[in-house]
Amino acid sequence: MSGADAERHVALGPGREFDVVRRLLARWGAQATSIGDDAAILDVPVGHRLVVSTDVAVEDVHFRRTWFTDSEIAWRSTMAALSDVAAMGAEPLGILTAIVLPLADLAAVDALADGIGAAAREAGARILGGDLSRGPLLSIGVTVLGHSAAPVPRNGASPGDRVYVTGRLGGPARAWRACEQGARPLDAHRVRYARPMARIREGLWLAREGASAMLDVSDGLLADLRNIAAASRVRIDLDVAAVPVIDGATVRDALGSGEEYELAVTAPQPLDTAGFERRFGVPLTEVGTVAASHDAEVRLLNGEGLVDLPSGYDHFSL
Repeated sequence: MSGADAERHVALGPGREFDVVRRLLARWGAQATSIGDDAAILDVPVGHRLVVSTDVAVEDVHFRRTWFTDSEIAWRSTMAALSDVAAMGAEPLGILTAIVLPLADLAAVDALADGIGAAAREAGARILGGDLSRGPLLSIGVTVLGHSAAPVPRNGASPGDRVYVTGRLGGPARAWRACEQGARPLDAHRVRYARPMARIREGLWLAREGASAMLDVSDGLLADLRNIAAASRVRIDLDVAAVPVIDGATVRDALGSGEEYELAVTAPQPLDTAGFERRFGVPLTEVGTVAASHDAEVRLLNGEGLVDLPSGYDHFSL
């Protein structure tokens, strides 16, 4: 670290573990602040609430080392956590990261630091600290701290609301399938899988425009809309023909593709979809409506004969 960098942090003692921390700090430079204490100290803007989310990525569960570079693995892990804050319509204050690293993989530290740093920089978040441990497999845990005057929950959908989704879906599912088969994914699909984007700015805009419920699409659009329906105790009527699909994918892919990190949102008033796309370069598509129902569910309209539709990802399904 340079002298200026060292002055921003608490002095670290000797030892191999602290040597690795010093390598991380050298890669992050000015992005990391006040590292070395046992906890980070933050100021939250007056009138705002603290929004906190934690996400973990484990080798051979969430990723395979042969499918991604170490930098991509770290980027994906960080963006997954940032996406949860985006889905609350919150602005990130900073992140803490906990890395479990096999001893034989110490050479990967620089690339992992670069991926975490690039994702944090993209989201406008500082790196506030974390933890480091040795273990049999690579694991990255990321906690994001954010703030919002009025966080958007998942249980705010009401009958009469419209349903929207950002982006075009299906790329990660197609890329995963290609990797499983030992094939090379299409570049557009691989980018969506390896370099997803947390929709921070988009989530802030949607919150300001009156979003009533919001959730990031991490387990598949159909599964995550079911989560909104269950939390809000409503029915969502989804127009399958309106679901935006990335080139080269199918509607089935788009409904079940996890790790999209797009935003599914409900709103009581029409949203300016054209203005949204001009502003962010990402489509915002109206895909359904919210209705009153005794059974919280998603009903598929214009299903074009689809049966046995994907249920979405569940970590503990066998």
